[in-house]
Amino acid sequence: MLRKLILKITDPFYPLCSRFLDIQTYRYGVCGASNTALDIFLYFVSYNFILNKQIVSLAGFSISPHIAAFLMAFSITAPAGFLLMRIVVFPESTIKGWVQLSRYFSVVALNLFLNYVLLKLFVDVMNFYPTPAKILNTALIVAITFILQKYFTFRVKKIPKKVIPRKLRKKEMVEA
Repeated sequence: MLRKLILKITDPFYPLCSRFLDIQTYRYGVCGASNTALDIFLYFVSYNFILNKQIVSLAGFSISPHIAAFLMAFSITAPAGFLLMRIVVFPESTIKGWVQLSRYFSVVALNLFLNYVLLKLFVDVMNFYPTPAKILNTALIVAITFILQKYFTFRVKKIPKKVIPRKLRKKEMVEA
């Protein structure tokens, strides 16, 4: 039901991109862009209004506000991203759901690491503003993520054709 609703909203715009993208790449782009926009919005709200740009102290640890905001947004958009990829973009995947989930979160872990390192680099070392730094992170990681999701997390296993013994193939040819 959710898949049908999302496709009903997004697919009418596909003809505008059909010369450049196949339907799967288009849907990945739409779902990914929507989830990314949500991520950036949640990051902005968390950083500026929930955390009020203040350091977060948690169990004796101090977390900078840009990292805390990232974790807050990520905790919502990572599960949402998995559902979008599974039900909208890669529904034909032949891999079991729990395997997809574990693979998805291994890619997410890589993204988490890259986001952390790049945010630290851009904000703490290069003195970028946090929200533009987050946008730049996203731009750098999107292509890697698409390749990993398509060919690792949600790949379609090719089912080998039945092997027909040579004797049967010859018999079929004679009968035909």
